[in-house]
Amino acid sequence: MKKRLTKIIALFAVLAFMMSCDKELNLYPLDQVSDGSFWKVPSDFEKAANAFYGGLPGASGGYDQDSDIAVGGSSNTISNGSLIIENGPGWSGQYATIRGATRLIERYESALDIQSDIERYAAEARFFRAMTYHNLVSTFGDVPLVKRALDLDSEELDAPRAPRAEVVDYILEDLDWAIAHLPLESELVSSEKGRVTKGAALALKSRVFLFEGTWSKYHGGGDSNAYFSLSIDASQKLIESGEYELYTGSSTNSAYRFLFLEEGEGSKESILARRYNRDLEIFHNTTRLVMTFYNAPTKQLADMYVCSDGLPISVSPLFQGYDLMTSEFENRDPRMAQTMLVPGTEFDYLGLRTFIPSIGGTNESTPSGYMPFKFVSDNSEAQLGKAYNDYMAFRYAEVLLNHAEALYEKNGSISDSDLNLTINKLRDRVGVAHLTNSLVNSYNLSMLEQIRNERTVELAFEGFRFNDLRRWKQAENKLPVNLLGVKYTGTEYENSPPNDVKTIQVDSDGFTIADDAIRRSWDDKLYLFPVPVEQIQLNPNLLPQNPGW
Repeated sequence: MKKRLTKIIALFAVLAFMMSCDKELNLYPLDQVSDGSFWKVPSDFEKAANAFYGGLPGASGGYDQDSDIAVGGSSNTISNGSLIIENGPGWSGQYATIRGATRLIERYESALDIQSDIERYAAEARFFRAMTYHNLVSTFGDVPLVKRALDLDSEELDAPRAPRAEVVDYILEDLDWAIAHLPLESELVSSEKGRVTKGAALALKSRVFLFEGTWSKYHGGGDSNAYFSLSIDASQKLIESGEYELYTGSSTNSAYRFLFLEEGEGSKESILARRYNRDLEIFHNTTRLVMTFYNAPTKQLADMYVCSDGLPISVSPLFQGYDLMTSEFENRDPRMAQTMLVPGTEFDYLGLRTFIPSIGGTNESTPSGYMPFKFVSDNSEAQLGKAYNDYMAFRYAEVLLNHAEALYEKNGSISDSDLNLTINKLRDRVGVAHLTNSLVNSYNLSMLEQIRNERTVELAFEGFRFNDLRRWKQAENKLPVNLLGVKYTGTEYENSPPNDVKTIQVDSDGFTIADDAIRRSWDDKLYLFPVPVEQIQLNPNLLPQNPGW
């Protein structure tokens, strides 16, 4: 009984803490009501659905530190190989969300007299249940598939893990139901802004089945082309809906940066966002976190930004090298200077200052010499630690990238017209020459590499890179290596160093070593995380453990 009670406590936990941070969504303490007194009127279902929005990812200054494009002051449990079964990522909280969503769906199915008024909330619940199962499957692989809200004596509390493909099929069922029953963004009234829409469900479907398609292609198992087709169909429908478009602002030199700040809030690029609220004092401190420079870009990221002619730095005649601190920023994709601060930039951060990085020192220091700039606001309130702009959990740019990648992965090629529909719209926003088949063939480039690099620079520091490396089965090649920074030997950094620069470790080509390969490791068992040991103790039927653990 004690074992079952512990499970139930975990399942109920979400009702106590997952409260919405949304501007227009009314909060309701679901942990303080009995099931019998609830589920009577449509507003009850709305309040229940609101609880799921707290599960959307929020603003953070530290995304992607588990990958190769960002480096902090110390290695993490992924990069240094210290992740163990006991401290694996969360499990029970995900099933608490699933239980809450399933309970709402079950109550919807029995509320025949008000069903038409609460259909959208059942669709929202299916969206969040699908998203949560995707989180579980992408992390652990096979997981228990629970299709009803459990009680103390439910046999499913001891359920074994269902095959990955079976769970993915269930995700598809939920998403297709949600897509059929959710409203379009344009159909929302003002008080409904921020709620899940048909577009959000299509975006999630696009994301899920790109992940599953590449996972099955590179790891084996499943019909990768069938999954790619599902992703393509979802992204195509979202594109053709005309509901969303890229934020272009007023300048190619600022549009990308302002998209993530107050200026871009509420743009048609945002499909679904984590909401913050000045009146309720719900804020984030991303600007302040980023400007501590603890999450620094790496050379691995910097090298992915093409030159303005659309060519990689390895072949572009426009690349200016590294002699000066600013040389490598010249003639580059403007997203580079809107993601990392160009040395010598005069910027008003708690007062007008000129930023020149120190490598590994104490004064405006970063481990790599590159200074992060994405998500940094000009707003003094945000700089003091209170930012109220929303954080996009799904945005249109990702859908365009999903579409391009799925097309190429399925067909082994992509037409120029499809490139113009997707990647080249992102390049148009910042004034970079188009990616074309002719360009790729003329310079003997890899189209797949160009598509992946475009994804990485567009979505940098939004938390995608590590899972992208996992699904591409590239973590073993990209993670256990030196993470590099700016070029030091023979450059302005060496000849005219910032004030407090210390002894610099460099590689054979003179580039700063921001995180030494000696401290970094990779084991293929990390492609699937371990089922937490406490969950196996509660339910031995979760065995066998994932490979290598």
